[in-house]
Amino acid sequence: MDSFNDIWEAVLAYCKERVTETAYNLWIKIIEFKSFEVNTVTLCFPRPMYMEVVVPQYQSLLEEAFENIMGFKVNVNFICKDEEKENPKYNISYQDQKHLEDYKNEQFTFENFIVGPSNKFVYAAAKAVASDPGSNLSNGSDFRNYNPLFIYGNSGLGKTHILNAICHEVHKNFPDMNIMYIRAEQFANEFVQALQNKTTDEFHAKFRNEIDVLLIDDIQFIAGKDATEEEFFHTFDTLVYSGKQVVLTSDRPPKDIQSLTDRLKSRFEDGLLADIQPPEYETRCAIIKRKATLLNFDIPDPIVSYIADKIKSNIRQLEGVTKKLYALCDISGQTPTIALAQSVVKVIMEDTQPLPVTIQNIVDEVSRTTGVSAEDIYGKVQKANISHARKMTFYIVRKVTSMSYEDIGEEFHKHHSTVMYNINQIEDEIEKNSKLARQVNDIISNIKSSQ
Repeated sequence: MDSFNDIWEAVLAYCKERVTETAYNLWIKIIEFKSFEVNTVTLCFPRPMYMEVVVPQYQSLLEEAFENIMGFKVNVNFICKDEEKENPKYNISYQDQKHLEDYKNEQFTFENFIVGPSNKFVYAAAKAVASDPGSNLSNGSDFRNYNPLFIYGNSGLGKTHILNAICHEVHKNFPDMNIMYIRAEQFANEFVQALQNKTTDEFHAKFRNEIDVLLIDDIQFIAGKDATEEEFFHTFDTLVYSGKQVVLTSDRPPKDIQSLTDRLKSRFEDGLLADIQPPEYETRCAIIKRKATLLNFDIPDPIVSYIADKIKSNIRQLEGVTKKLYALCDISGQTPTIALAQSVVKVIMEDTQPLPVTIQNIVDEVSRTTGVSAEDIYGKVQKANISHARKMTFYIVRKVTSMSYEDIGEEFHKHHSTVMYNINQIEDEIEKNSKLARQVNDIISNIKSSQ
C-alpha cells in the first residue's frame, strides 16, 4: 500500500465487514488515524465518551485488522482530541491500563456496585477483605479465613468490578500497601520470560517480597502449565503465610478446573469461595438506572424495564446498552424511546455474540499450556513434546469445530490420514491418562470462555 491512509482505509473496510452497519457508522467510522511509529498505531477519538464505549468492545477487532492488513502484530493506542496535546501517546495499551489502573476510577468502587441477592455474599466478602487485608487487624482469626478470597462466575457478572473495588478501597484505607493486580496469563508470560532471561530472583522479589495484596484475574488460565503452577504455588504460600492478602477470580470453582493440581485446589478451597450469579430483574433495573445516573442520562422506567427484560445474564451488556442509548440520543438529539432501545439492544446482542472458535485460538491456547511455540505446532519438527502438542491441537480442532480431517490436514500441511492417525493416538492416550484428559478439557474450556 502506498500510504498509511491506504492502510487505515483497508482497516476500516475489514472492520465494516465484521460489525453491523449501525455499529460501524456510530463507533468505528468516527475514529481518526493519527500516527504509526515503531509498530505502534495511535488512533484518536473526538470525545472521551467514544473511547469509553469503543475501546473495550472493539480494540481486539482493530488489532486483528491491522495485523491482517500489515502482516505483523501492531500495538494500538488510543487518545482523545482534548488529550492529544497533553498525552501524544501512551506507554501501555488501553487493555493493560484497564487491568492495572481501573481501581483509581471512581466508577469502579464498592459505592457504585449494585448489590442484589445474586452478588451480596461476594460483595460482603470483598468488603471484609478490603477492610482487613490478610486478616492482619483481626490477627488472622480462624473464624475469618478469607485468604485467599476466590470469586467465581461467568463472564460479565462483575468480577472485575469487585477486584477494582477491592484495589480502590485498600488503597484508600491503607495507602502504604503495595497492590498488584494482574491477569493470570500475564503472570505466566512474565514467569516464562524470567526463566528465559535468567531473572527469576527479580521475579520472586516482585511477586513475593514487594507486595501486600495480590489480585489475579482468570486464574484458570494457569491450569495445566506445570512450571507456572509450581511457581504460583510457592508464590501463593509465601504471601499467605506471611499475612499478605490474595484474591483470585475464575469462570468456575477450583474443583471444576480439571488440570489444576490438587494441592493448588486445596489451597484455594482453604480460604473463602464466593460465587456470583446472573442478576435478578430488580438488580438489572438498578444497574441500568445507576449507569444512566453516572451518564447524567434521563431514561424512562418503561425503557429500563424493556432493557432489563431483554438482557438477563450479563451486566456488561446492560451497561453497554445504556451507554450506547445515551450516546445515540446525545449525538442525534433524540429522546430515548422503546423503538430506539430495541435497535440498540439488537446491536449489542449481535456484537457481543461469541465469536466462532478459530484454529488460531486453539493453537495459541495449546501453545500457552504446553510451552510449545505456535510456529512449532504448525511446523514439521518431530521432537516428542512438539509432536504431542500438535496431536493435541488436531484433536481439539476436531472436537470444537466442524472441520473435517481433510480441512485440518490442509491447514497444517498434513495428509488427512496423518491427522486421523494422530487424533486416534491422542484419544487412546486420553482414555489411559487422566491428567492429559483434564488438561485437554481445561484447554477446551479456556478457549470457549475466552470467546
